[in-house]
Amino acid sequence: MSIASYIKVIGRGRDGARPLSRDQAHDLMCQVLDGRVTDLEIGAFAVAMRIKGETVAELGGFFDAVRERCIDVRLERPAVVLPSYNGSRKIPNLTALLAMLLAQHEVPVLVHGPAHDPARVTSAEIFRDLGLTCARDADDIVAAWGRHEPAFICTEALCPPLARLLAVRAVVGLRNPGHTVAKLLGTFSGAPTLRVVNYTHPEYGEMLARFLEATVADAMLMRGNRRRARRRRATPAKARRLHRRQAASGAVGAGAGRRAHRRARACRPATTRRTTARTIQAIVSGAIPAPVPLATQTASPAARARDDPGGREGSA
Repeated sequence: MSIASYIKVIGRGRDGARPLSRDQAHDLMCQVLDGRVTDLEIGAFAVAMRIKGETVAELGGFFDAVRERCIDVRLERPAVVLPSYNGSRKIPNLTALLAMLLAQHEVPVLVHGPAHDPARVTSAEIFRDLGLTCARDADDIVAAWGRHEPAFICTEALCPPLARLLAVRAVVGLRNPGHTVAKLLGTFSGAPTLRVVNYTHPEYGEMLARFLEATVADAMLMRGNRRRARRRRATPAKARRLHRRQAASGAVGAGAGRRAHRRARACRPATTRRTTARTIQAIVSGAIPAPVPLATQTASPAARARDDPGGREGSA
């Protein structure tokens, strides 16, 4: 097998490239994930898609191929899924805090992401510093929920082929469609999930919003931020205000505003792993208050998960 015919379509630059159909994108990603193509082809695929960008149809095909190769988690009731792939360099990684606050509301929470990043603090590292077990399989996830703890699973355990594709970035220096798909993973069997999907660059936000709406996904779409961008635009570190877009399930939500961000800055802990973990423990125990934007963000997913959004799942 070869993906050369697909590379001819997508590899002609931003203006000359043509989009793939959903079925073509699915076939391409299946070949990549199953190791049926050469390293050179994978590199060409990564570069071509980085230049062209994904369409909603292509993203749907890529997503289907990855989801088919993920472990299945059987849900007894609605859960919140927090994909965590960007890590943190200059600001604290508080994903584990959000997960623990949601767990206090008796909401099953699953966080997934890389185990390690040489340049960033990952959620996996914060979970370990908090003494929380990183799941190896679906049984470990369910066991964590039984202890009323948030569960974390590394991408390597959730979907090994996807982890290998994400590792290509360390070689070619560019993100690829696997990184976009990873932030969307979180649909399992048995009960619906609410995914909290984040992005950094505006163009990805627009495309992700179209994808979530087209697939009738139950999700909250929020814009993360980097320190450089915040200096230029004075936008919040965790999320900036997004206009509310209602999908059939009320999918896409909004983040905190600028004033809330300024109030939260005083609560910001140091960015070392252990200091962040100690601060999270103090907030969860009630010794110090949670940052206002984070407390606000906790309320909406908790309510939606408890109320069961109709028992309905989209194709994503």
